[in-house]
Amino acid sequence: MRTIKQIYNAPHTHWVGNGFKVAPLFSHMGEDKQISPFLMLDYAAPMEFAPNQAAPRGVGAHPHRGIETVTIAYAGEVAHRDSSGGGGVIKQGDVQWMTAGNGIVHEEFHSLEFSARGGRFEMAQLWVNLPREHKRTPAGYQHIGANTIPVITDENGSVRVIAGKYAGKYAGKLGPADTFTELNVWDVSVNAGAEMVFSLPESHNLALVIRHGEVELNGSQRAAETQLAVFEREAGEIRIRNTGGKPAEILLLSGVPIDEPIAAYGPFVMNTQEELVESVREFNEGKYGWLD
Repeated sequence: MRTIKQIYNAPHTHWVGNGFKVAPLFSHMGEDKQISPFLMLDYAAPMEFAPNQAAPRGVGAHPHRGIETVTIAYAGEVAHRDSSGGGGVIKQGDVQWMTAGNGIVHEEFHSLEFSARGGRFEMAQLWVNLPREHKRTPAGYQHIGANTIPVITDENGSVRVIAGKYAGKYAGKLGPADTFTELNVWDVSVNAGAEMVFSLPESHNLALVIRHGEVELNGSQRAAETQLAVFEREAGEIRIRNTGGKPAEILLLSGVPIDEPIAAYGPFVMNTQEELVESVREFNEGKYGWLD
């Protein structure tokens, strides 16, 4: 079986804007979790928001460059606009996949409908690195509706394939997300008392985010809600056994690492310091576009 490198506890939560209370489960800023091509994951665990008749909660206009941002809506709704012309509301089960590439400005707020009614809110936002050859790709936006995401189900649970390819005991299924490098983003649900077995390419880094429930990994280590399990990059299966009394909900991330230098400054992720200086200058010059 693939070796478990380490199981990490979630750091303390903090607010992003006034709409997203998140735990930064991993980050490219000086950490050793080695989950390239994934750079960062902010997880907004379930919380209740009261109805809000004032301005919607969220984050106002801000830039990105050199990466993609992926927002998965597990509960609640987020309204998005960006300077590429992309936008809309992502509802429960939907995914927003935004390519910053050569520069973009966007905003993210609770939708007007969710703000008015309030309720349960749970989201994950992932930053995916772009390789040097695609750092300057034109900005773009993919709205991935829940009804376009294939779900493979058996007696042990299910796999929702957002990106990449699932090739389990049934025929392979491709996720709808267009990606620049080889990677998988799957929502895995393991039924109470059941076990699911996965074999990911040995060239992939691999991590599991336990969103809900309690699991035993590879018959040896336990992991629970908001913990992150990181595996060695090597051949071998992983076994996930649900030890709790309710379905275990897991976000599986795997991908071929991008073996290139990282130079980062806030929302800009490039390869060199000179490119960062250029990125900030071009943003200040308005070359990323504007939101009206």
